[in-house]
Amino acid sequence: MKILKKDEQICYCFGYTVADIESDALANSQSLIMEKIVSEKRAGGCNCSKKNPKGR
Repeated sequence: MKILKKDEQICYCFGYTVADIESDALANSQSLIMEKIVSEKRAGGCNCSKKNPKGR
């Protein structure tokens, strides 16, 4: 299991970091950011393959 750093990017399309998602989850009892990311991916609204250095 990889341990992520707080400033590590999770979403290159929308610029979210580990800390952003953790804060969101604590404030909302779930991560609304993750829901947004998943929704945008399903709708084709992300460009991860080009923006993410790992191509994902």
